Amino acid sequence: MVVGPQRLFSKQFVLGSLATASHSMAFALFIHFPGFLEDLGATEVVIGLIVGFAAIAAIAIRPWVGKVMDARGRRPLILFGNVLNIVAIALYLLIDQIDGWIYALRITHGLSEAILFTVLFTFAADYVPAARRTQGLAIFGVFGLLPIALAGLLGDFILNHWDFDAFFLVAAGFAVLSLILSIPLQDAPHLAGLPPARAFMASVTHGSLLPLWWITFVFSFVLTAYFTFLRTFVDETGIGSVGIFFAFYAGTAILLRLFFGWVPDRVGPKRALNPAMLSLAGGLAVLTLANSSAGVALAGTLCGIGHGYTFPILYALTVDRSRDAERGAAMAAYTGLFDVGTLVGGPVLGLVIRWAGYDAMFLTAAGFMVVGLTLFRFWDRVARPAGAET
Repeated sequence: MVVGPQRLFSKQFVLGSLATASHSMAFALFIHFPGFLEDLGATEVVIGLIVGFAAIAAIAIRPWVGKVMDARGRRPLILFGNVLNIVAIALYLLIDQIDGWIYALRITHGLSEAILFTVLFTFAADYVPAARRTQGLAIFGVFGLLPIALAGLLGDFILNHWDFDAFFLVAAGFAVLSLILSIPLQDAPHLAGLPPARAFMASVTHGSLLPLWWITFVFSFVLTAYFTFLRTFVDETGIGSVGIFFAFYAGTAILLRLFFGWVPDRVGPKRALNPAMLSLAGGLAVLTLANSSAGVALAGTLCGIGHGYTFPILYALTVDRSRDAERGAAMAAYTGLFDVGTLVGGPVLGLVIRWAGYDAMFLTAAGFMVVGLTLFRFWDRVARPAGAET
């Protein structure tokens, strides 16, 4: 029997969380990247293509990342991903026109992001005690949420005072800090000597994981409704602001994880998943009724409750249902589904907006969440033994 870590706030967990926060700041700053492309003369279509190239690259590399992690450990990929990330961000300083180099750079940047997100999330799971898994992973997730709340403001400050050269230098600085924090990281000792992992597809397609992949895709698809389209919704309707929504969204999610992150472990993760996802669907429905900043703030709060619990619950269930020797492959699949959801959700929900407007789009996303959750409940009941909670 493999005995895992017993203490939540170990030195390795804290260092991994800080490295994740720094890397996430470098990543989250790129919500301003479309402005850089617009300054170079890119149209909205071209901006979408350039930004999308990173997601395509991220999806393509994740099976390899999972295989290497399970075979050689987490640390080599953490260091390699950080170095690649620093190089990619620094190279933006050389871009002065829209040509093939920008697409190549986006692929490189997408590869570094896919490596780091996958391996750091796996590393955190290695150091969280099984009895407090959802709570521990929820706290770890706070270090990814804080940059979402701060990066927009920091980017605004930089670009109001300087230019994109300074912006890229700051982003590269956070990437360098992530590398420095990652140097002391060591693979969890309890994972040594595990049996060899199976092939990637065999690792991620056994019955108990398939329902999780479905509901993770549903969740990531629905996130696209506001991560991609809230900016244009606010611009078109003049209701509220992006800042108000995401301030309440991230703030609520962070407070829940810090002070009530123990709830899913106490009541059972699947029991907590239903109200969490329904809260997110409710937030989208509120956006269709919002006619003031207060309405947008309420929507952000409800969506923040949903995200605050749903992400760590699905994260923990993925870890629980995967073999220790194949955790890297499982986490590669889990994190990769968020890129898949964005690639599918963006154009589908964009077409709904074009045909029927924003209210119809938000209701479509909310409805898909409810239908997807219902299907998950039936599918998972068949896939899991009677009485199994995870």
